[in-house]
Amino acid sequence: MNILFEIPGNIQPQERPKFSTFGGHVRAIDPIKSRDFKQFVKMVAANHAPASLIETEIRLYVDIYRPIPKSLSKKKRAEAIAGQLRPTKKPDLDNLVKGIKDGMSKVIWHDDAQIVEMNVRKFYSENPRAVVKVYW
Repeated sequence: MNILFEIPGNIQPQERPKFSTFGGHVRAIDPIKSRDFKQFVKMVAANHAPASLIETEIRLYVDIYRPIPKSLSKKKRAEAIAGQLRPTKKPDLDNLVKGIKDGMSKVIWHDDAQIVEMNVRKFYSENPRAVVKVYW
């Protein structure tokens, strides 16, 4: 079985947690942008969620389409649209997919540990988004 859906907009990379102490204990706090993005992913994923959470192994494929930088020349822009020029600048691929995986946890599957295979790619597009495919 499989699920296919899109997460519209510019994908927010997972930011580093902020640490604070309270009552002698250290707490890690998820930054607001990351927390809001995960909530957005949960909302989008909920529209495509299976009747019950996936219990078996999962294969996850994600294509992330980043906005085309305004600084690119017309020639480079055309290459980016054609898929010949790919994003090599930050944010890192693993930081981009982390927020998506966290947002789908407890909506599509129980835990990220169920993912046994993952393929994540970055492209440029005039329509920033992520295309998510889940197979089980």
